[in-house]
Amino acid sequence: MKKITLLVFFGFVALSLAKAQTPYYIKMTESEMIRNPESWMVDFSKAPKWSYCQGLELGAILDVWKKTADRKYYDYSVSYADTMINDKGEILTYVLEKYNIDMINSGKMLFPVYAMTKNPKYRKAIELLRSQMKTHPRISTGGFWHKKIYPHQVWLDGLYMAGPFLAEYAYTFNEPELFDDVALQLIDAYKDTYDSNTGLLYHGYDESRKQRWADQKTGHSPNFWSRSMGWYMMALVDVLDYFPQDHPRRGEILKILNDLSASLEKFRDAKTGMWYQVTNMGNKKGNYLESTGSAMFIYTWVKGAQLGYLPSEYITKGIEAYDQFVRQFVVDNPDGTISITDACSVAGLGGEPKYRDGSFQYYISEPVRDNDAKVVGPFIKLSLLLNK
Repeated sequence: MKKITLLVFFGFVALSLAKAQTPYYIKMTESEMIRNPESWMVDFSKAPKWSYCQGLELGAILDVWKKTADRKYYDYSVSYADTMINDKGEILTYVLEKYNIDMINSGKMLFPVYAMTKNPKYRKAIELLRSQMKTHPRISTGGFWHKKIYPHQVWLDGLYMAGPFLAEYAYTFNEPELFDDVALQLIDAYKDTYDSNTGLLYHGYDESRKQRWADQKTGHSPNFWSRSMGWYMMALVDVLDYFPQDHPRRGEILKILNDLSASLEKFRDAKTGMWYQVTNMGNKKGNYLESTGSAMFIYTWVKGAQLGYLPSEYITKGIEAYDQFVRQFVVDNPDGTISITDACSVAGLGGEPKYRDGSFQYYISEPVRDNDAKVVGPFIKLSLLLNK
């Protein structure tokens, strides 16, 4: 009887400890707040700037505030908005005329802040970003150029930068015709970058075929980059939060989400369950398991399945992949913080002075670093979905 009592007691202690364990969405947020005492410092910034990375991570930390009701997370995130936006709604370092689609993403964090505060400067900033997309240059079929300096080019990254913002704007401020444009962007980009042999999407498409990286027949860039597809997949599930159930193109978006999810599963590393920097070349020397794309894929699977966009089996797959992600990429630091390793710092196509040719060698040559905002944000959001 004493032995049974002790077993029950120690079992209770173990269960209590497990329940008391700090979830990763708190650990990661607290770690980032220690590493970046001012919120504008996120993503290794040396001075305040309006950037998609800050919006990605600080928007995730706002979600932590919504989950916990702990005001410090709200204050930390909103301090970035207050640093960057003046009372006129003007945004520090933002220049509309550059037509850089990346700049739109950080506007998403302003929606909940405006809803809570009703401070007109946030609405003005939202409207400023919305105005960019009214005149943003497009390819002939309507897809947004990635930037003014990248003419006639659609990059998968840009679908995330603008799509969810525009969908939330359409829903929040009653501009229903905008959903048609969001659908066009997602569906046409899929058609323009799709590879029938793998079911994957190329990083970029050049309608003009003038870029050295562009295939003269298809306009495709040469390779599949996991993070670019991760951006695109997150765009799919995030725009569906706001899309009308009866929208005539909603079914097309859902089909793309399901098809791309199934295709990507074929390219998981058999041992770790993660994905490589160059998605379909896991066995090629120099390729590596990359954390940003992996986190984005898992986030999409879990959210998609939880909301019924994907079959329920993707919840199980997502939970398994989450645990594999933590084992592969999350490390405990001596100071009590945690880090996420093996994030590609940046990748793009073309440009000057260093021309990015989209080759395998190019993608594996870009620097790799820990705690990049492009993995921290999706990891926090994924951990919130799973309450881990």
